[in-house]
Amino acid sequence: MVDAARARKLADRIQQIVAEMLERRIKDPRLGFVTVTDTRITNDLRDATVYYTVYGSDGERAETAAALESAKGVIRSEVGRKTGVRHTPSITFVMDSLMENAAHIDDLLAKARAKDAEVARAAQGAAPAGEANPYREPPSAEDLAEDEDLDDLGAAEDGEDGRSGRPSS
Repeated sequence: MVDAARARKLADRIQQIVAEMLERRIKDPRLGFVTVTDTRITNDLRDATVYYTVYGSDGERAETAAALESAKGVIRSEVGRKTGVRHTPSITFVMDSLMENAAHIDDLLAKARAKDAEVARAAQGAAPAGEANPYREPPSAEDLAEDEDLDDLGAAEDGEDGRSGRPSS
C-alpha cells in the first residue's frame, strides 16, 4: 500500500515538472497559452492525470490537446528522470473545464440577482394579505384589565359570593 502523502507529493512534483516543460522545453507551435491546474495520481503510482486549461478559442484548445498528446512521451521521460521512481507513471492530459464552470456559475448568479431585484420591485408597494402581525402575542396589561372587568361582571350576575344559584353536590 502506498502512502497517501507520498502520492500527493509525487503528484505535486509531476505538476511542477510538466508546467516547467510546457513553459521551457516543448516548442510546438500548436501549443497555446496552457496552465496546468492540477495533477492526480492513482494509489499504485502507475497513472497520472494532468488537468490543464487553455485560454483561447475551441480551435486553439483542440490544437493544444493534439500538441500535448504528441509531446506525452518526452514529458513522461522527463518526469521519470526527475522523480526517480521505479516505475514512471503513464500520463494522461485532461482539459479542465474550470473556466467554463466558473462562467456558468457567474451567469446563474447574475440571473438570480435579476430575479431577486424583480421580486423586490414587486414587493415594494405590496401589503400583507391578512393582519399586519399574524403571530400570537402575549396579552398586554390592557387586555388583562378587560378580562378582570368581565370576570367581575360575571360574578355580580351569579351572586355576591361568586357562586351560582345551583345547589352543590
